[in-house]
Amino acid sequence: MTTDPATDDGGGVCRLRLEIGYDGTDFSGWALQPGRRTVAGVLTDTLTTVLREPVRLTVAGRTDAGVHATGQIAHLDVARAALDTRSIHGDPSTLVRRLAKMLPDDVRVKAVTEVPIEFDARFSALRRHYVYRLADAPWGPEPVTARTTGAWPRPLDVEALNAASAALLGLHDFAAFCRPRPGSTTIRDLQAFDWHRADEGVLIGRVSADAFCWSMVRSLVGAVAVVAEGRRDVAWCAGLLDASGRSQQVPVAQARGLCLIGVDYPPPAEWAARNEVTRDIRDADEVGGPEGCCG
Repeated sequence: MTTDPATDDGGGVCRLRLEIGYDGTDFSGWALQPGRRTVAGVLTDTLTTVLREPVRLTVAGRTDAGVHATGQIAHLDVARAALDTRSIHGDPSTLVRRLAKMLPDDVRVKAVTEVPIEFDARFSALRRHYVYRLADAPWGPEPVTARTTGAWPRPLDVEALNAASAALLGLHDFAAFCRPRPGSTTIRDLQAFDWHRADEGVLIGRVSADAFCWSMVRSLVGAVAVVAEGRRDVAWCAGLLDASGRSQQVPVAQARGLCLIGVDYPPPAEWAARNEVTRDIRDADEVGGPEGCCG
């Protein structure tokens, strides 16, 4: 969701930047949904209680149900008077401890800072970074990490994973990997996509792009895994970039293995210009409906 740009009337309104982490297992994604437990819903309710005024959150990337985050970024606009209470003393950072006492264990606000009005968690972003944990052992993930690790039923070759992933890098139309949304572009700049096997045997994939469309990351993982298990070759994977719509040949990896670990922003002096550039290429509803977008 987005908010209208705030107008700072000489100290009346301030913008707060939040760094957020959550275990997405028991959430129906980020976005507010009536009757469903969502990350935005829990945070909005708690912040409204603490600040004693209604708040609306703008997020860098709406994650789907079951997707996790350690580096999600959001912002909200609040009356400065709400921060000048006896408990906050005008220092937004004190909200971290207050929120930790009130939020459930599966979501945390790790930092709160005041930023200029030009900062926009969504439109100012340069790129988003995800990690995907994938277990290809015949027994699946270790139980202690099962909530954050996807499972693949057949052994995967790391070299083949990396070859297929490299074939997808660059500025392309990723329509084959995205669930369709009318009026939204599926052109993205995939800037990093690589894999390594960790000490515990789990495969770790790093994925970075300027933005992701609905279901894109998990579809990318599914496509390269099909190559790595030997059912398809790299040419097939690269050929998916020529598709004009969602490919039924691409499996979608499990949500539980995916985690948003960071969002990059330009220096503050460039925020306003970045906002304009991003708005020119991102449709207003592209970030997704209630189901979310990213992952």
